[in-house]
Amino acid sequence: MSKGGLIVYSRERLMCCLYFLEDYIMSAMRANPNEKFEKLALDGGEPVRHKPLPLEFPGGHFIDHEEIDAVCCVLKRKSPFRYYGFERTDETDLFENQYAEYCRRKYALGVSSGTAALSISLAALGVGPGQEVLVPGYFWVSSVSAIVRAGAIPVLVDIDETFCMNPKDFEKKITRKSSVVLLVHMSGAPGRLDEICRITSENGLKMLADCAQANGASFKGKPIGSYGDIAIFSFQLNKNMTAGEGGMIVCDDKQLYNRIFACHDMGYARDAAGRLDTNDQQYQLWGQGCRMTEITAAMGRVQLRKLPKIVHKMNTAKYKIRKGLSDIEGIKFRTIIDPEGDSGPFLITIFPSSDICQKFVKALRCEGIAPPKVGLSNVPMTQWGLHIYYNNSSLVNKTSISDDGSPWSHPANKDSNYNYAKGTLTSMDDLISRSSILSIPSVLTDEDIGDIVCAYHKVAAHIPLK
Repeated sequence: MSKGGLIVYSRERLMCCLYFLEDYIMSAMRANPNEKFEKLALDGGEPVRHKPLPLEFPGGHFIDHEEIDAVCCVLKRKSPFRYYGFERTDETDLFENQYAEYCRRKYALGVSSGTAALSISLAALGVGPGQEVLVPGYFWVSSVSAIVRAGAIPVLVDIDETFCMNPKDFEKKITRKSSVVLLVHMSGAPGRLDEICRITSENGLKMLADCAQANGASFKGKPIGSYGDIAIFSFQLNKNMTAGEGGMIVCDDKQLYNRIFACHDMGYARDAAGRLDTNDQQYQLWGQGCRMTEITAAMGRVQLRKLPKIVHKMNTAKYKIRKGLSDIEGIKFRTIIDPEGDSGPFLITIFPSSDICQKFVKALRCEGIAPPKVGLSNVPMTQWGLHIYYNNSSLVNKTSISDDGSPWSHPANKDSNYNYAKGTLTSMDDLISRSSILSIPSVLTDEDIGDIVCAYHKVAAHIPLK
């Protein structure tokens, strides 16, 4: 309609125009890369872009005056310890309450790191010698190290094209010694969670959900942290929201929470004044001194408010890229069961062979699809370090902290003789050998997205994918 000589469009019409404009741009980028690029940059041609992609730290990009002000408020009161001080700020209490509400849980406890959260949770669940904990072979080293340090035996479970635990292999690996499944939601999204939950329940196991890489994700409308007997999170710099370090443990069972609390602190409860209370014999345990500081909590509270925006930006950028690459024959993407619930920090691309994967990634990096030198992105997954079970020498060699070879040598574990060398998980080995992983920074621009799509098409036009 016309108003004052200007043409005014409805919001719906504007959105429709924007949709078709985006589709046109994507089509133009996919049309024929050879018309613009005669040679790959790898072969001396002009690269698609000359500046690196943004670094991969999702929450870090969103740090601004709000986090600075929150931290300064704690420091001005000279009370960075959560339980007592000159003038308490109660930041950790507030953060825990907000986080429990966010995860739809009854209880939340702030701790010093995601790694600490795993060890504390296994201790609270009573995991020790004579028990086995099932864990997918695609993890972060913290997941398996927590099991070993508890004195239990890790049992590796294969993955499928969700890059999360394969339910069929999970069910096959359950033994009379199985006590806990440590379900790791890797690279931002859960896998076949319904099936894993069913198998866990039917076999009387406990579930510890490692959500460190999937903060802000959901599954069928429920926050990812609402699943499992315990769920843990990390706020390290690589994570979707960050405080530099820090972690959170959430659960619904009051007695379990009390055990978690004692294990995270000094092995006891605390009274209203924040002093250790040694009277309750039920919770006289052994603590790890992994308390969250008020500084961490202050920063975490600000980042929690920003988390939906951070996740939305990553998810939106990731699926624009996937749409832009959808017509390249010969490459596939990781299976995402619930795309709307994907927190979006990584794009995993599956190639027909390991050789093609290596060549394709090398060519992409020459085209400028790479982060600055301090970053780690757009690499073959065989180079994804301690995320891959067989890259963990301590696991493969069954290294012990003590001279007696524990837990591998413990009498209670004598029947748990598992192998951890490459070849143990055949499906995972195959997938990892021919897949690449690209970080999706939370500040990707449309220009960045366009360059990524263009580079993939350019390389695909030169490197056969069949």
